[in-house]
Parts: sequence; structure tokens; C-alpha cells
Amino acid sequence: MAQTQPKLNPGYGRWTPFWFLAPAVFALLVIGIYPTISALITSFRRYNITRPRDGFPFVGLDNYVNILSDQTFWQSLGLTARFFLTVLPFELFFGICVALLLHRPGLGILRALARVSLVVPLATTYAVVGLIGRLVFNRDFGIANQFLNAIGVGGLDWLGSTTGAFIAIAVMDIWQWTPFCALIFLAGLSMVPVEIEEAARLETSSKTAMLRHVQLPYLLPGLTAMLILRSADILKLFDMVFVMTRGGPGSATDLVSIYIQRVGFRIFDMGTASAQAILLLIVTIVLSRLYIKLIYKEIE
Repeated sequence: MAQTQPKLNPGYGRWTPFWFLAPAVFALLVIGIYPTISALITSFRRYNITRPRDGFPFVGLDNYVNILSDQTFWQSLGLTARFFLTVLPFELFFGICVALLLHRPGLGILRALARVSLVVPLATTYAVVGLIGRLVFNRDFGIANQFLNAIGVGGLDWLGSTTGAFIAIAVMDIWQWTPFCALIFLAGLSMVPVEIEEAARLETSSKTAMLRHVQLPYLLPGLTAMLILRSADILKLFDMVFVMTRGGPGSATDLVSIYIQRVGFRIFDMGTASAQAILLLIVTIVLSRLYIKLIYKEIE
């Protein structure tokens, strides 16, 4: 006897899934796409909010051309690149070390507790991380100087010196985002089939060979997403640095996001600030495409 196919509920039409997606799409349009389009339009205007009577005239590419001669902007972008190349290798290295440690068999409940503890820095907002950094690197009673005094080195004026301030914001960024890298790597390691790992352990006792030839292919997709997210995040990093140093002392921690904020909300040149932000968005897109092309080429 032939079985009849169950009929779909007539109360659900073909457009029903789209209605479920509509709130998320609307939020994306309001929070993400509309501000981007608005910034793009503003970047083609002479938009000084202190002179609204000028009418915000259209100036074409003048704002972008002016960026080429803005040495301070390029110095800030170079400092951001230096910060990126400083913190990201440490985050990746410590992240893979933590992930490999937690991936070891026999940990049981300790692995679950470690995963929960790794979420704590990620759940902390940038502003709070900045406040924690100000306390940790305080010249008089900070934990960093207490440790240095305990080992006989002597305390430093971390946030008052150019090198110390840069190290301080780098340490706080590494502290906050190493757990993110560890969790992504740990998720990639959990995708490795147990049979393959056991067979590889029978062939070699080298952990480096195991990581390179067995586990690394499963880590590359997560590594790609991690690089894209961290690149975008570092390029727009503002809250933590602003709370800790406000870009100082001097221009020691004047990252490009700090400089763009100063151009837009202190000089009130929103047209130039928008052009700088759009240029930063282009850099982020180029880096993302580069990661996908290079790393997924390795996967293939």
C-alpha cells in the first residue's frame, strides 16, 4: 500500500521564512548598511558641522586627495599596522598553545571549566578593559609595578612614556583576545577525527609534526575567520585605547581610529573623517580578500 506524503501546514506560505528573517535584515540595514552609505555620501562633501550655513557642498574626491598629504593620518595608520603586527602573533601563539593544552584527552570537567573562563575576557567591554588597564599599569599602585618592584627591577611610568603606553595597550588587547583565538582553535581541533589522530600518534611522537600535517588543515578555516575578524577589530579599535591613554602620551598610541575621531568630533571636519573611515573600510576588505585567497589556497 502506497504511503501518502504528509501535507504542509496550509497556514505557512512561501514567504513565511522571510518574515522570520525580516527583523535581522532590518537591524542590519539600520545599524550597518545605512551608516556606511551615509559615511560614503558625506565623504564627497565639505561637511563641517560648525558651519551648517555653508550647505555642505559636494566636493568630489577632494577629501580623498587631501588624505594623501595628511602625514598625521599615515603615521597613525602606520602605528596601527605596528600594533597589529605586535599583538596578533602573540594572540595566535598563545591561543594555539591553550587550545592544544585543552585538547589533551582526559581533562573532563576541567576542559568545560576552562572554556567558561575563556569567555570572561571576551564578555568584558572595551571601556571596562581600558579601566582595568589603567589600574594594572598605574604608576603608584598598579599590579605591573608591584610585580617589577618584587623582583627588584623597579616600577615604570607605563602610561606616561611612549614605549610603556604602547606596551600597555598591547598587553591588554592580548589579554582580551587570546581566549577568542584559543576557542576558535579548540573548535577546529575538535573537528579532527579521532581515528586520524590516533593513527598519527602511532606513526610519530612529534607534536610539531602532528600539528603541521594532521591538525593544521582543520584549523585553517577558523584561522581565516579569526584573521578577518581581528584585522577589522584592530583597525577600528578605539574604546580601550581612548580610556587608557586618549592616544597619548604625545602620539605614542594615536591609532588611526583615535585620529579619525579627533578629525570628526574635535576639528568637526566630518567630510574628511568619513573619507578616512571609508579608506579604512577598503583596507579591511582588501586584507580579508587576501586572507581568503592565500589560506584557502592552502586548503585546496
